[in-house]
Amino acid sequence: MNEGRREIVQLVFALVGIIFLVKLFFVQVLDNKYAELADGNAILREVEYPFRGLIYDRNNKLIVYNTPEYDLNVVMKDVKNFDSSRFCTVFQLTQEELRAKFKEVKGRKKQYSPFKPMLFLNQLSHVDFARVQDHLDEFPGFYIQARTTRAYQSPTLANALGYVSEISKDNLARDQSGIYKQGDYVGQSGIEAFYEEQLRGKRGVRFKLRNVKGIEKGAFKNGEYDTLSIPGANLYTGIDVDLQQYGEFLMQGKAGSIVAIEPSTGEILSLVSGPSYDPTLLTGRNYSSNFKLISNDTLNPLFNRPLMAQYRPGSIFKIAQAMTALQEKVITPDTRIPCTRKGMSGGIVACHGTHTNEDLRGAIANSCNPYFLNVLRRMVNKGVVNDTYADTRVGLEEWNKHIMSFGFGNRLGIDLPNEKEGLVPTPAYYDRAYRNRPWKFSNIYSIAIGEGENLVVPIQMANFAATIANRGYYYTPHLVKAIGENGKPLPQYSERHYTTIDSSYFIIAVDAMQKVVEEGTGLRARIADLIVCGKTGTVQNAPPLFDHSVFIAFAPRDNPKIAVSVYVEDAGQGARAAASIASLMIEKYLFGGTKRPHIQQYVLNNKFE
Repeated sequence: MNEGRREIVQLVFALVGIIFLVKLFFVQVLDNKYAELADGNAILREVEYPFRGLIYDRNNKLIVYNTPEYDLNVVMKDVKNFDSSRFCTVFQLTQEELRAKFKEVKGRKKQYSPFKPMLFLNQLSHVDFARVQDHLDEFPGFYIQARTTRAYQSPTLANALGYVSEISKDNLARDQSGIYKQGDYVGQSGIEAFYEEQLRGKRGVRFKLRNVKGIEKGAFKNGEYDTLSIPGANLYTGIDVDLQQYGEFLMQGKAGSIVAIEPSTGEILSLVSGPSYDPTLLTGRNYSSNFKLISNDTLNPLFNRPLMAQYRPGSIFKIAQAMTALQEKVITPDTRIPCTRKGMSGGIVACHGTHTNEDLRGAIANSCNPYFLNVLRRMVNKGVVNDTYADTRVGLEEWNKHIMSFGFGNRLGIDLPNEKEGLVPTPAYYDRAYRNRPWKFSNIYSIAIGEGENLVVPIQMANFAATIANRGYYYTPHLVKAIGENGKPLPQYSERHYTTIDSSYFIIAVDAMQKVVEEGTGLRARIADLIVCGKTGTVQNAPPLFDHSVFIAFAPRDNPKIAVSVYVEDAGQGARAAASIASLMIEKYLFGGTKRPHIQQYVLNNKFE
């Protein structure tokens, strides 16, 4: 009996010992609360945020830099004798806002700890900091954390640069890298988003000793455990900021885009989206309210038209049609097709001007609709299988292969997010459109003149102009030409992309585009002592709105330095607004300004008659 009691007592003691050991292991190994409590009495862990990389233009002019701002952090266990009324006065908060801030801090379940600094107020400007710094000792437990925000040399290039703001809860939850924490800033659009990994740098940390009153007494163990922050890489872009500002000046009061590219590299010289916004509005503490205002603007300034707007290409597409037909040998440069203008026998599409029986160069120069209608008919109806429907399908597949080699119908891969792909209609597309009923040339003929189902993005049209300037190849358009001072662009931007068209045929296009400017529909693009090659386009629009004005060009003819596309919505003929703007951009880039003030004033008046 006694022996049984002894075993029970031994068992109880053993169980108690095991419980104590488990609890001790939990406290010392698994639960860091007590370590935080001990360290919190003496050590303050302060994050050192890195400087975000700077952004420069092609001439090393600074575009984006960093400016100081401050976060207010709180260690909840150190908050004592808190005077909420005084705090609201100093930090210009209402009592409701203050209560909401405390609730927000404690609501961060995974990150919250009463023993470590938590973000309380963010993005205090240097003016705010100057106002409150002498009062911080009135509020034990609150500490200032220095960091930086984005600033701009001039209010330009907003849609391409993008903006930086605090990482959202949803994005933080999706982050698999573990790099980001609540309160971190990330690029949300544009270059800032695409090059986030290169720009962000790496956080550091400092451990500071404090006495019982919370006063800092220097570095913990002489900084043995400190790590320095690593600044982000600087980006050197191909943008010419003077040209960019001039383009935005010309686009005032208009909706549309200007894209300028250096053909020999694919570097983007200018990327204008109109209307746009002032990038400084999306920095600092007013970010949220300003973002709401900009987002709700009916003019949609956040919509990056050069990459996201999809239009019918209009007559500029006739050059691609000509190159394709030459490659397939359904025409030659000397092929003449009578112009059946509106009202004449056999005319399916209307034409304009006084031309009659042009060869290929003349048809491009005079933008003859019936000519290119017949060219496409020859292209898709070759009589391969002696079946009109089958012939059209086979011919369209061949046409599609060539057209897409110019960069149409797919994303080019520019170093910006949200690029659209446009549309090059395929047999499969028409099968869906006609619900698998038969279709043939008479159903699709409008694509011959850049209307119908064709859709292009402005960046694609500038790239098309660069491809012609290069006589048959292009580099993927890109903004950043070097990552770091002696760096290079990302590898994909140094690769040539060749079309399926023999390079010899591009001389025909170049000749014709020169003729467009010198004696055809692009007379407003003529510049003294410079050979400009261009093509007008007038893109159909829904009545009662005016058509869209379109123009592509490059210059000089030999060894071209700039290729440009211009879309001006609701501005009428391409020979007016778009041709004028394109020529002014070329003149500005090559000569530093315009010698044709009457053309500049015509553009600024916004009356394209």
